[in-house]
Parts: sequence; structure tokens; C-alpha cells
Amino acid sequence: MRRRWVEALRGFQDPETGLFHEATHDPIHTTAHCVAALELFDARPARRLSALRNLRDARRMEDFLEGLDWAGDPWRESHKGAGLYAALVLSGEVDGEWERRYFDWLSSEVDEETGLLRRGAISDGGGGRPLFHHLAGTFHYLFNFSYVGRAWPHAGALVDTCLSLVERGEGPGGDSLGFAEVDWVYCLGRAAAERGHRFDEARAALSGFAAGYADFLGGLDLAAEPLDVHELFGALSAVAELQRWLPGRLGGEGRLRLVLDRRPFI
Repeated sequence: MRRRWVEALRGFQDPETGLFHEATHDPIHTTAHCVAALELFDARPARRLSALRNLRDARRMEDFLEGLDWAGDPWRESHKGAGLYAALVLSGEVDGEWERRYFDWLSSEVDEETGLLRRGAISDGGGGRPLFHHLAGTFHYLFNFSYVGRAWPHAGALVDTCLSLVERGEGPGGDSLGFAEVDWVYCLGRAAAERGHRFDEARAALSGFAAGYADFLGGLDLAAEPLDVHELFGALSAVAELQRWLPGRLGGEGRLRLVLDRRPFI
């Protein structure tokens, strides 16, 4: 069965470009998603990611990050910036020097006041993207940092940002299925634990969110409206991360394991 899963996933790879494609997301995102799925089976793609060959050069990778639309669409653009790392690293196509340059560039661009990416591009409504969009974008890079055990720059400021979103009623509502919930939960929990900054407040905020989220999930009528598998993955990921910070609070048969604790990309 394991071999059949691997063969099925590899079968989606474009033989010309080495990328994986899906209609709703950028090919880099989809490629990272599929390469990360293969990693769970201790496998790699059948072919090299030839379309990303130029970005194996560290200078070109930095130019690629520089050219992303950090102000206009930070959430979706992070799929490319973070997905590039996951796809190339998990495929074994870049070396340690490339990784160092990747993390050094990102570290230099974290905003000191908010803990978000990217300095000079962060808006807080007022005609620009809502602050949560910048948080959701930052989440995708944060799990790459966590993968290699690198500290997140200005983690205390990120905690402040996560808590301020709750205070302003602009955090995830916990009343829908998707990935916004795990974005916020992951950023708040990991940043608070890293620095110990406002940790009790962070846990209280996570606890309050978990109560409402559990009620929402428990009230779903799955017989009337079956879940989309992608949305279900997002919800389970949020629950897994909540279980990490609130042991015993969310029931079920055993603790869920978040895929991000094994490899990057979600």
C-alpha cells in the first residue's frame, strides 16, 4: 500500500518541468505540498524539479524573495516563498549554504515592531491588506524556521501581534473550515514558547479560542454536508497544534500529530 501511494503521488509530476499542478494554487505551492506528502512516505519525487533549477542559485533565490508581492498579497505569495524552500530542500536539490542564505535573507526582513514579514510592506487595513494576511503569510515562513530549529526573529513582537488581533476582533473566528486557524494558533503558540513572552496570556487566548472552535467542529452535520478533504486537513492541523499547548483540553482518541513537526509545508 505504501508503494502504491508513492507511485500515485509521483504520477502527478509534470515530466517536462518536474512540478506538480493544481488549479487553485501556484505550482510552487502544489509542488511543495506534494513533495512534502512524499516525504511522509520517506520518498522523493521521481524527477528533479527542473523548472526551479535557476533558483538553486542562492543569489537568484534572494532575488526571487525580493520580487514577491509582500505588500499586495502577502498570504498567497508566501505559498511561493515558503514553498520554494520546502520543495528544494525536501527533494535534496540544495545545500546547506543555500539554506543559510535563505534564512539570513528572511531574518533580516522581519519587522521589529510586529514580528511579521516583511519590513516596510506591512499594512494594517486602511486600504492595504488586513494585518491578518501578513500574519498568515509569516506563518508559512515560520514553519520553515521551526523545521531546522532556528529562532524566529522578534518572536516577542509576533506574540503581541497575535494577541492584538484577538483584542481587536480580527483573529480567526473559529467558525469556518480552512487554514486561517492553524496560522494564528501556530504563530502565537510557537512564538510565545520560544521567548516566554506573555506566555500565560497566550495560553489563555488559545484556551478561549479552543472552546469555541471545539463547539463549532462538534456541531458540524457531516451527513448533510460532507467535508472537503483540504479543509478537513486545515481543521485537523489546528486541533493538533491546540493539543500541543492545551493538553487534555481537546478530546479524541490520542493526540494528533501535526505534519509540520516532521517536515515543512502544509
